[in-house]
Amino acid sequence: MNTPDPNADVATLSYEQAREQLVAVVNQLEAGSSSLEDSLALWERGEALAKKCEEWLEGAKARLDAARATAE
Repeated sequence: MNTPDPNADVATLSYEQAREQLVAVVNQLEAGSSSLEDSLALWERGEALAKKCEEWLEGAKARLDAARATAE
């Protein structure tokens, strides 16, 4: 049986939303009060959020590089 990806919503987040949620995930993990199962789910969400932030930053860098190349 296919279960839906609990982190599918990450694809629709802005950079700011993903970063804010990532900070919250890290804080929860650092608190250490979650069960192992919850910690694993948080870790997976954090990985998805970090990847989304990286994609946003890479896109911004590509746009800056293109703008600089055009200006030169």
